[in-house]
Amino acid sequence: MRLGEIEKAMQAGELGRTRQWAIEQQLRVGRFFDAQDFVEVAQVHIMADTESLGASGVEFLEEVARAPEAERRVRVPTITDPRGIDFDAYRRLRQTEWMADLERRAIDAFRALGVLMTDTCINYQIVMPPVLGQHLAFGDTGSTIYANSVQGARTNFEGGPSALAAALTGRTPRYGYHLPERRRATHAFRIEVQPHNWADWGALGGLIGRKLQSYWSVPLIEGFEARPTSDQLKHFGAALASYGTVALFHMPGITPEAPTRAAVVDGAGPSPVRVAADDLAAFYKGFDAPGDKLDVVVFSAPQLSLFELETLAALLDGKRVHPATTMLAITAPEIRASAVRHGLVQRIEASGAIVLGGVCFYQMHAREIGEANGWTRLMSNSAKLVNIIGGYGYKPTLATMERCIESAVAGRVL
Repeated sequence: MRLGEIEKAMQAGELGRTRQWAIEQQLRVGRFFDAQDFVEVAQVHIMADTESLGASGVEFLEEVARAPEAERRVRVPTITDPRGIDFDAYRRLRQTEWMADLERRAIDAFRALGVLMTDTCINYQIVMPPVLGQHLAFGDTGSTIYANSVQGARTNFEGGPSALAAALTGRTPRYGYHLPERRRATHAFRIEVQPHNWADWGALGGLIGRKLQSYWSVPLIEGFEARPTSDQLKHFGAALASYGTVALFHMPGITPEAPTRAAVVDGAGPSPVRVAADDLAAFYKGFDAPGDKLDVVVFSAPQLSLFELETLAALLDGKRVHPATTMLAITAPEIRASAVRHGLVQRIEASGAIVLGGVCFYQMHAREIGEANGWTRLMSNSAKLVNIIGGYGYKPTLATMERCIESAVAGRVL
């Protein structure tokens, strides 16, 4: 790989051992993907929840944080994905003290590096949204696909060590979605059923993702009768990335790199695959379990926007969650604070639900808290969450927010 003067200085150890480790880590990644050089990044988003890190990962972070300050401070704005603990609520959820202690240690290490603990997967909605053509190093799959597709920025899925290295060096290897030729459409889909709610948008993303199954696939999706909102695209992208490992999609006339179909296809382009109403119905049916006792309802993955919380509050007004069912609504810390100011948290929690800030359900040691609380049957309007949570021992059901609430009040899947 070609190296600039700063990169050579980092490799030689002139800027400290920590940055030397970081550039060597990135060189290994770059050589694997045949990158020719590095590209400077405007910001970094790190996925490093303690369930994934474990004790050894936290110890590694602490070792990095013990370096001299000039050697360990991040070089570009760096923020974090959701954590595994909401310190105001973890005892209610029967999370353990060792989980909380590990979380505190990780937070202290990140802060010593100059990382802002934003604890959100929807940073693109609330924390310095990326702009067209901007190079980034984003970790969370939902954040990455939204930044690439809806905002036209450029980033690959950056694993924890890669994102940390990018924060310390201010650059990332130039491969994959940093290259214009990788951003061309490889597949096409024509939508013949219009999604009406967040669950529908997630289901549609899951449907298309199942048909792709490749990081290098770039679908072009046509046939929408109305322009989608940010939250609808959020659910669509998160599910598409989860089911298909996809990092970029195009919607002609909607996403910025595709003002027209011709702008993102080569020649005639790929022939479109139909997605019909029967396909969407079959996707839902694969998760359904009417009549089952309902243990927990989770609105998470991605975290809820202020408008989603407003909708949830209106649907819960005057209702009470069944005593045998737990309902969790999860959002970013800044949005939770705003929702308190607007009275939304108070209205939601008056139903018996709990509003958590700064976490994501499957990063909260989901298997352990499921066993501690006796949770098995889970409902959510997040197609991404129901895709992931089965691996933690849950039986998930995908449904609209309205149906999730009705089921939570009844204490069984309706």
